[in-house]
Amino acid sequence: MIGLLQRVSAAQVVVVEEIVGEIDAGLLVLIGVERGDSEAQAARLLERLLNYRVFADAEGKMNQSLRDVGGGLLLVPQFTLAADTRKGLRPSFTPAAPPADGERLFNALAALARQQLAPVATGRFGAHMQVSLINDGPVTFWLRVAPDAE
Repeated sequence: MIGLLQRVSAAQVVVVEEIVGEIDAGLLVLIGVERGDSEAQAARLLERLLNYRVFADAEGKMNQSLRDVGGGLLLVPQFTLAADTRKGLRPSFTPAAPPADGERLFNALAALARQQLAPVATGRFGAHMQVSLINDGPVTFWLRVAPDAE
């Protein structure tokens, strides 16, 4: 499972002119689900997201986590993160989980996040979304928890 996290001052997701998810300061995380991923990868990725130290402490060093600062979490499903881009000029989506598995695991990740943090917002799986954000820094990290199949 892949998480592309961005530290934000604010972020929102719009689907057909309706805001379906938004946060103030916190993390916007684009989520890609790969073949072989399970609830174990979702739980491990969430642990990393909530505890990854990307927020400044009193000395301006990235020493604080989302939990430490009490920020929001906006999870956005994005299957294109699982693309294989090593060859050619067109991505292959073979590494991505089938849609039903992707949706199930994305929803499991969001449910688990809501048990551990507030506020948590999400995009809409399978929808055409407009994602807007104010990247704070900019600070962006790519985190991956390898599928069981690897």
